[in-house]
Amino acid sequence: MELIQLYDSLFNQAIRQISRGEVQIDRKIDDNGDRRRGLTLLIRPSDDIKVLVRAFQDEMLNIEGEQYYQPISDLHVTALSIISCYEGFDIGQVHIPDYEYIISQSLEEIPKTKLTFKGITATREAVMIQGFPMDEGLEMLRDRLRNNFKSANLQQSMDSRYRLTTAHMTSVRFRKELQSPSKFANLLHDYRKVEFGEMRIESLELVYNDWYQNSNIVKTLRCFSV
Repeated sequence: MELIQLYDSLFNQAIRQISRGEVQIDRKIDDNGDRRRGLTLLIRPSDDIKVLVRAFQDEMLNIEGEQYYQPISDLHVTALSIISCYEGFDIGQVHIPDYEYIISQSLEEIPKTKLTFKGITATREAVMIQGFPMDEGLEMLRDRLRNNFKSANLQQSMDSRYRLTTAHMTSVRFRKELQSPSKFANLLHDYRKVEFGEMRIESLELVYNDWYQNSNIVKTLRCFSV
């Protein structure tokens, strides 16, 4: 219920701004000099879910063709951002096997977890697919990771921006002014409760990543079976 209220609050606040074209442009999306990097544990959606997200993106694309539509290969749910992206972070600064060990320990006896994706929400910066954990497994894992990393002498910045409680997927980011803000907002209303499917979390990926999880930059360090 709290997650529904959070998604609703984000959408209700943002949709009025979006309908007036008052979006926040991300100026770094097309910046080849962007060197922000981090370390993330993420979940990839199933192929069936990707197909439905792509269909939604195609409809948005027909209205607002200049925005940044997250490539299907880059879609993800952040299980936890271990080191939030910042300028100057390099993978050589940390000992990856230490991170792998803590993640492996944290995963022990974590119950199987399902995610369901239903509806969309938005901010002034982006449009997101709403994800809902169907049990306690994901939150249990996040809490274990937080506790285990904080007790270890390893670089981490978990929850430095905000405490992660959602299971959303970013679908589009705004990189240009909206050309048809009212029409775009109406489409978002139409997708407010659309079903995108459900999946069981079978694996987690530890990745070295940029801000946008661009597959041309992301390095998968290890996959963990769940």
